[in-house]
Amino acid sequence: MNSFKYLAVLPLSTLISSPSMAGELGTYCWQQQPVNNTFCFSVNQINEQYFSLVGEVTTPDAASTPVHGLAVVDEANQLIRATLTQNLGTSLVFGTPLQINSLTLNGVWQSNNGDRGDFVYLGKKPDSPENTNEPFTLGIFHINDHHSHLSANTAASLTFNGQATTVEMGGFPRVATKIKERAPHYQNVLKLHAGDATTGSLYHTLFKGGADVALMNQICFDAFTPGSHEFDEGDAGLKEFLDTLNSGDGANVCTATLAANIVPKVGVSPLAPNTPTDYLKPYVIKQFGEIQVGIIGITDAQKTQNSSRPDPTTEFLDETTTAQRYIDELTHQGINKIVLLTHYGYENDLTLAKQLSGVDVIIGGDSHTLLGNNLTQFGLKSQGAYPAETTDKDGNLVCVAHAWEYAQVLGELSVSFSNEGKVANCGGTPHVLLGNTFKRNGAELTDNVREEVLNLINTTPELSVVEPDSGAAVWVNYADMFVGALMGTKIGQATENLCLERIPGQGRSQICEVSATRAHGSDVAQLVALAFKERSKRADLAIQNGGGVRADLPMGDITIGTAYTLLPFANTLVNLDLTGAELVAVLEDALDFTLASSSNSGAYPYASGLRWTVDLSKPKGKRFSNVQVKLKADSDWVAIDLARTYVVVTSDFLASGKDGYQTFATVSADPKKVEMTSLEYAQSFIDYVESVGTVSKLPVSEYSTQQFYDATGQLQN
Repeated sequence: MNSFKYLAVLPLSTLISSPSMAGELGTYCWQQQPVNNTFCFSVNQINEQYFSLVGEVTTPDAASTPVHGLAVVDEANQLIRATLTQNLGTSLVFGTPLQINSLTLNGVWQSNNGDRGDFVYLGKKPDSPENTNEPFTLGIFHINDHHSHLSANTAASLTFNGQATTVEMGGFPRVATKIKERAPHYQNVLKLHAGDATTGSLYHTLFKGGADVALMNQICFDAFTPGSHEFDEGDAGLKEFLDTLNSGDGANVCTATLAANIVPKVGVSPLAPNTPTDYLKPYVIKQFGEIQVGIIGITDAQKTQNSSRPDPTTEFLDETTTAQRYIDELTHQGINKIVLLTHYGYENDLTLAKQLSGVDVIIGGDSHTLLGNNLTQFGLKSQGAYPAETTDKDGNLVCVAHAWEYAQVLGELSVSFSNEGKVANCGGTPHVLLGNTFKRNGAELTDNVREEVLNLINTTPELSVVEPDSGAAVWVNYADMFVGALMGTKIGQATENLCLERIPGQGRSQICEVSATRAHGSDVAQLVALAFKERSKRADLAIQNGGGVRADLPMGDITIGTAYTLLPFANTLVNLDLTGAELVAVLEDALDFTLASSSNSGAYPYASGLRWTVDLSKPKGKRFSNVQVKLKADSDWVAIDLARTYVVVTSDFLASGKDGYQTFATVSADPKKVEMTSLEYAQSFIDYVESVGTVSKLPVSEYSTQQFYDATGQLQN
């Protein structure tokens, strides 16, 4: 028998009074005090009143020695006498009488050399792995980072036979349908959500997580790990979300919230009114017949503290150390099939696996990583195979799976375990969930062209046309009624007209004369850049392309509908770490692309916390001069430090290199320099306007284009 230290008292049914004790016999543990030796005994029935006790004692220094003995009880379950022999030498004799309620051998002890002390019952040791290990297959269905995207993305694009095709993709009702379709293929199923359920759409603006919970309860995830955005409204906001997630008539109370490395302060944080684990458990154990699977939750500590708003008293522990601690705790309970449910990022998950012993599967989120090599042929950017396979610290196979973003993909992971409880192999499918509409140039595909697309989908395991689940669709349709009404909600006021422009003096505005934008460009693009910088907790600077802003902002009321007219794209904000030299290169890239064609004018850059002189008459590399920065905490403008690293917030569109922002793409290729904030484009502007109440043109000193020389070298003013 291996040494064993039991960490918690477990409730047991009464053993002694049971008519048949065969199912209750097993290994039980007591702690000898004050010396803190831990005894574990195999209890075997001799007759109704006699029990043999065979096991071992584990001392505080982890040394262990065998023990055996005999327990005698009377008809009232009172211990008459129990004699234990340690090392076949020293005997420990329990005092009498002692109650044997569920084999609770609590009480005093006295050794034959006169030592005295107490015994405290610790619980029943789970059956040893040898008794439960057998070939075992687990099906895991998972999503992550849905960010309040409950309805389908109706403007998604896939490439079929080399042609871009607009498709309807994802939506929570399709996730529900696909799980119902695929789950019956497995005897043992887990449904997991790897965090960032909230923040990112009008559903969140209106319902503050309530609509997300309604849909999550429809699916009934076994476990959920909070992401950084679950703390956007502090510990109190997360508590409210979890109260709703775990409310209902009992049928909906099915999701364990796991965060082993988050420790809210007892009596201070709303998440810990009585204990640190009132709301956030370190792990949950799921039972499949005689097989137990442990699931441990881990959240990115640094990102959550730096990019969200947890209470300052809430402690965030090291991810690796904490994960290993609870893997060891589960292993000591005889559980050797362990899943980490993480909101830590794909690259971090791969690194984490290498640093741990005993982990089998990592289901992750945060980095919005799409996996599945076969998906690249359809124009999607996969980061590798689904699942990724790596090894732990001891060289054992670990399977790592992520499921992209916005409920557009459902991950289906199949894991087979060997007799020894190790992962034998894993495989699966990242299901891209599609609607039944396919358009090119705004027109629905018909006849043979449509059939070609459907044939490609039907022969590709990763793609499927999925009918939305009717029950989940009811919730989305209900929410949509309120979202429609929400568009007219006032969020602030513009005290004057803010002009739209791309290149300074181009004349894109519908309400301003060209002369108003000739010297410094767009008023509204400047305001948008400022809003993005303010909404990003870490960013020093912000860069926004002029074409990403689509309308003037006239004087008067600003509504939610105004914001979505201004910023209609389904973009999210990304923090990038760039050197000053790379920042200047970004500006040069953007302007070069702008000047390459008249249709590229939307690439012209605007910024907050960054300003310059630009001369269109000069060659690339010479066009930007007098580049200066003013960071959030600073009051003065200073020359950019080419060697210093700055945190820049921009759209995921620009971060991927679109509109000619190639240096952004180069930087984004290094995952360590990228942080997906998951702040939605228009929602970030809404939040900013609500926070300030009124908006107007910024001081001229804050405009990014301080001096503008046209293609002839003439200064515009």
